[in-house]
Amino acid sequence: MSGAVVMVGAGDIAVCGTSGDEATAALVEGILKEDSIANVQTAVVTMGDNAYPSGPEGPAYIFERCFTPSWGSKRIMNAIHPSPGNHDFENRRGAGYFSYFGDRAGPPGRGYYSYDFGDWHVVSLNSELEMDRASFVKASEQENWLRQDLKDHSKLCTLAYFHEPLFSSGDFHGPSHEVQVLWTILFDAGVDVVLNGHEHHYERFLPQTPAGVPDSVNGIEEIITGTGGGDLRGVTEVPAPNSAAAVHGYFGVLKLTLGAKEYRHAFLDTDGRVWDRGGRKCH
Repeated sequence: MSGAVVMVGAGDIAVCGTSGDEATAALVEGILKEDSIANVQTAVVTMGDNAYPSGPEGPAYIFERCFTPSWGSKRIMNAIHPSPGNHDFENRRGAGYFSYFGDRAGPPGRGYYSYDFGDWHVVSLNSELEMDRASFVKASEQENWLRQDLKDHSKLCTLAYFHEPLFSSGDFHGPSHEVQVLWTILFDAGVDVVLNGHEHHYERFLPQTPAGVPDSVNGIEEIITGTGGGDLRGVTEVPAPNSAAAVHGYFGVLKLTLGAKEYRHAFLDTDGRVWDRGGRKCH
């Protein structure tokens, strides 16, 4: 695709004392270096749970101790656009996350923002506001902001990413129905792709509605990539409806090539394999 840009990322990333996050960071570093030589603009995104564990030392300590040695390199941090997960948010409502990423995380304390990237409009959301019913006001503020943001940015191709997936075959968490309201707003605005983490495997779903009805014309394609370095997990024996591809047991990252009217996707594991190549036109 002439003039295309590249987006690479994963969720569920940095764990102190393990090597999975270093391996995925090396993948990201390699893509950034190659694209820089080829003069291809590249963004790094995170789909939540950037650093583990959340504990009594405080989340800022965890980021410095666990995230910095892998995904915290200068090259990655210069290109990163994060989103928060439950582990980032459960201590002091993400204070360490916002402190560590600064302006890269959007307005302080909010956890959602948007930006244009190539010919695409991209939205990073805070699914933890939807999961926590005690913060209903904050969730409503995000939802109202999202409606207006999508109204104000009417590009043909639009992508959103956040931590909790609406659809999943994961055998640990399963679907997070609380984010259906976000999906409904995204679907109504014609968004093409949603990226998630939370489940520690890779999975791609056929385009569908927020109710899980297949829709090859206007549906959203959901891609889970919770394989950034956290403990890997499995999938259910019977896949969730509309699951098109699932890979478990491998650390890796999602690579998206975003063109003016279409995109391509592939899952790259840390052993050098490429899984689930494909693509789709924007609607």
